[in-house]
Amino acid sequence: MEFRSNQPELEVPSISLTEYVLGRVQRLGGKPAFIDGVSGRVIQYAQLNERISRVAGGLANLGFGRGDVLAIYSPNLPEYLIAFHAAATLGGIITTVNPLFRETELAKQLRDSGARFLLTTPMLAAKARAAALAARIEHFIVFGEESGAISFDSLMEDELPAPEATFDPGQTVVLPYSSGTTGLPKGVMLSHHNLVANVAQLAAIDSPLMMNENDTCLAVLPFFHIYGMLMFLAAAPYFGCTVVTLPRFDLETWLETAQKYDVSYAHLVPPIILALAKHPLVDNYKLKKLRAILSGAAPLSEDVAKACSERLGCEVAQGYGLTETSPVVLFDSGVVQPRKLGSVGQLIPGTKARIVDVVSGDDLGPGEQGELLIRGPQVMKGYLNNPDATEDCLSRDRWLRTGDIASVDEDGCFYIVDRVKELIKYKGYQVAPAELEAVLLKHPQISDAAVIPVPDKEAGEIPKAFVVAVKLTEDQVIGYVASQVAPYKKIRAVEFIDEIPKSPTGKILRRVLIEKERAAAR
Repeated sequence: MEFRSNQPELEVPSISLTEYVLGRVQRLGGKPAFIDGVSGRVIQYAQLNERISRVAGGLANLGFGRGDVLAIYSPNLPEYLIAFHAAATLGGIITTVNPLFRETELAKQLRDSGARFLLTTPMLAAKARAAALAARIEHFIVFGEESGAISFDSLMEDELPAPEATFDPGQTVVLPYSSGTTGLPKGVMLSHHNLVANVAQLAAIDSPLMMNENDTCLAVLPFFHIYGMLMFLAAAPYFGCTVVTLPRFDLETWLETAQKYDVSYAHLVPPIILALAKHPLVDNYKLKKLRAILSGAAPLSEDVAKACSERLGCEVAQGYGLTETSPVVLFDSGVVQPRKLGSVGQLIPGTKARIVDVVSGDDLGPGEQGELLIRGPQVMKGYLNNPDATEDCLSRDRWLRTGDIASVDEDGCFYIVDRVKELIKYKGYQVAPAELEAVLLKHPQISDAAVIPVPDKEAGEIPKAFVVAVKLTEDQVIGYVASQVAPYKKIRAVEFIDEIPKSPTGKILRRVLIEKERAAAR
């Protein structure tokens, strides 16, 4: 069964990403576009196009042009936007790199992406320089001053005109890296058409839960990740928001900054929302302008969403997407009332979905759980230099296998159950770790939790919980979960730990816990 958006059909403009995103910014004049939340440095909307053009001219003078790859290895900064769009206007490709990467990880992405140019910060310059040498980077650029490097500011100083680039909507413009449904990280080729489509899809949604020109957004989600990239480097300037950047998440700093700048809209991930719902520090701050939080990148339980919403007095909505879909596919726009806080929303305009049986591939209907497939203009071109991986997840008629188990109800509201590869097989039954984690987080004395499969001779696999809690015993945790789930879903083992390992975007790193378990069993 094919599910479609109930929104009007969408026509995607055939223009470049930068032209589409920044085509209307001059009307905003001196309004702050980006503010550095640490230093207070401001870039106004009226300054964006000129600065982008001057940096593009400087890059072109170094030989950067159509098809060349610029790697950005940096935490969130206002100038990230300038560099990103300067490379895009020249017909170049931007590969964004996690600033937590070590030299070997950075060098690997530089080589795989074919980057010739690397942009970083003075703080990361030593690691970046080592990786640049290993990957034979031709031009080493730094935000600020660094001996032996090209200063980013110097790219603007000569005021060289940016050459006009030939444009093809299907040309790759960004190359973020994703593990996809399984396996090692792969370069995801996203075109101008893909990203323009995704911003246009968001703009077509008539909802008070969408950010707008009156909003000030706090950008702590990393720009290297597709969620932060699309929302802050494309959608926010398109909508005319003011974006306040932070280089990393720290709860107290986030609260101070949100209060100082009267932040009204926040794109967040579940671990941060969990902290906002439960941490006592939140009571020390007044976030009186905060009207909405959008959660993405990992499942958010209904209970945590409700607790955060009630505590902060704002709406909490969910969305869903993947790097391979630019990323947004689903958004809880509020069209279904009363809102279903456990849902990741409805299909955005121009998007189709199917839910299929994980074994047979047969289409399933409302209320049935299976793998979610997506088709739409935001679906990637494919994985860089990896046709086998592309073929594994993208059919000839452009249906993308997400690798996520989902269901949809009669109102068109979708629910993400878990990853296909993370389902625990207990005596032939399929148990979703995320479902058990949501149950655990309901307990008032459990601040965080993760569930993994553990091999078992009799059952095949059993669910084991890693729990962050005080004054609880293993039997109490097991009994608490057992009282709320079917017998085959029960937690069979518990380990108390200080912190759940997570990615910068809030996804539980279950593989870290699985390796920990394997090491203990040896």
